[in-house]
Amino acid sequence: MNNKIKNYQVWFVTGSQHLYGAETLKQVDKDSEIIAKALNSAEKIPVEVVFKPVVTTSDEIYNICNLANNEKNCVGIITWMHTFSPAKMWIGGLSILNKPLLHLHTQFNRDIPWNEIDMDFMNLNQSAHGDREFGFICTRMRINRKVVVGYWQDEKVQEKIGIWTRAALGYNESKGLKICRFGDNMREVAVTEGDKVEAQKILGWQISYHGVGDLVQSVDAVSEAEIDGIMAEYKANYQMNTTALENVRYQAKIEIGLKRFLDKYNYKAFTTNFEDLHGLKQLPGLASQRLMEQGYGFGAEGDWKQSALVRIMKVMSEGLKGGCSFMEDYTYHLDPRQPSILSAHMLEICPTIAEAKPGIEVHALGIGGKDAPARFVFNVPTGKGINATLIDMGGRMRMIVNPVEVVKPEALPKLPVARALWVPEPNLEIGAHAWILAGGAHHTSFSMALNTEYMEDLAEMVGLEFVIIDKDTNIREFKKELRNNDIYYNHKI
Repeated sequence: MNNKIKNYQVWFVTGSQHLYGAETLKQVDKDSEIIAKALNSAEKIPVEVVFKPVVTTSDEIYNICNLANNEKNCVGIITWMHTFSPAKMWIGGLSILNKPLLHLHTQFNRDIPWNEIDMDFMNLNQSAHGDREFGFICTRMRINRKVVVGYWQDEKVQEKIGIWTRAALGYNESKGLKICRFGDNMREVAVTEGDKVEAQKILGWQISYHGVGDLVQSVDAVSEAEIDGIMAEYKANYQMNTTALENVRYQAKIEIGLKRFLDKYNYKAFTTNFEDLHGLKQLPGLASQRLMEQGYGFGAEGDWKQSALVRIMKVMSEGLKGGCSFMEDYTYHLDPRQPSILSAHMLEICPTIAEAKPGIEVHALGIGGKDAPARFVFNVPTGKGINATLIDMGGRMRMIVNPVEVVKPEALPKLPVARALWVPEPNLEIGAHAWILAGGAHHTSFSMALNTEYMEDLAEMVGLEFVIIDKDTNIREFKKELRNNDIYYNHKI
C-alpha cells in the first residue's frame, strides 16, 4: 500500500439479488472481497481498491453510488455481477453516478470444474449471464464506461484496470483544475483560442486571467536569500553550462515568484505569452521548465488547453517511468530514408523527459525583445511516446493522439533548446496529413509514460471526441471518420 498514489480509491461493487438466498449471498460477498483484495495488491493499479458489500436492491445501489459521488477520495467505481443482478435495479444509481465507471467482466473461478459442476455451481457463477444484463442497461442508458474482459488474476486484466484508474485520476483532476493565464492568447493565433465557459461546464476547468503586472509584483518581492537557495538547487541537480549567472538568478527569481502566486490561488497550470511581458526582464524559461518538473501544467502563447492537458497527463503518469511535457512540432527532416519531426520550443520543455542530466544555458531568444533567458538544454531519449493535443471545434473539444517513435538526432551544436526527434505513426506523410485534416494544433502534450489507451479512457470519461492517428490510419477512411464525427456531435449539440 505504500506505493499507492496519495489517498485515492476506487470502489469494488458487486451486484446480485435476494432470490439466491442468504448462503449464496454470503459466498458472493466472500468471493468479491477476495477479488478486491487481489486487485488492491496488484502492482499495476496505483490507488487503493476498496471492497464494498454486495448490493441486491435498487436502494442499496442508489446509496452506494450516492456515497461514491460525495467521497472526494473515490475516483471511480468498478462493478461486477458475480451472479444475476436484474438491471432495472441499477437505473436509479447509474442515473446519479458522476464518477468514472469500469465494468469488470470476469468470474471467480478461472476454469469450469468439469467433473463436479452442478446447478449450485451454475447458480453461483453467473457472470456470463449477469454481466450481459448489466451491460445492456449501461448501453440503454448511454453510459460511458470501460469494459475489461478476462480473469481477475491475469496481469493483462490488472494492467487495463490500472490504465483506467490513472485516467480516472486525470478525470478527477480535471473536475477541479484551476488554470492561470498571464496575459491573453498570442494575438491573431487561432488554435490557442477556445470557449472557456464551455470548458468549465464540461471539463470543470476554471480558467482565469491575470495581468503580467500581478506576476511582476510577486517576482519583485523575492529576496536575494531565496534566490541563493534556488541557485544551490540548480548547481546540485543540473549542469551549469554558463557564466551568465545573473541571467540564471533572474529565472530563479521568476520561479519563486511564479510558484508563490500559483500556490496562493491553487492554480495547477498556467500560460505565458512572449507578447505580454511588461515588467519582466526575461520570458519565463527555466522557471517554467522547473515548475513543469514539479507537476504544474504549462502552455505557451496563452494556450490554456494544452496547459490543462499537460497537468492532467502529469497526474495520470505519477510514478510511471518516462515523463510528460508541453511540446511543439517545429520543423521537418524530409530525408526519404527516415522522414521525421524535430519537436521543441523556444524554452519551455519539461526536464522529466530528458535523456541525461539537463544543462542550464543562457542565450538570446531572438523574439520578444527581452534579456537572454536561462533555459535547460537536453535531448529526449529514444523510445515510444505519444503526442496529444486538444482543439476547440465549436461546441465540442477534440482530442487528437498520435503515437511516435523517438529517434536519435544528429548533433545540434547551434540549437540551444530542449528537443526531440521522432517519427510519427504510421509515417510522416500519413501522420502529418491526418493531423492537418483533424485540425491538430502545433502545441501538444508529449509523454513517454502514457499510451493511447490511457488517453482514450480519459476522453470517454469526460465526453471528448477522440481521434487516433496510428499504424492503422488510412487517409480515405480517416476523412470518413471525421465527417461521421461531425454528424454525430452536431446532432448531440
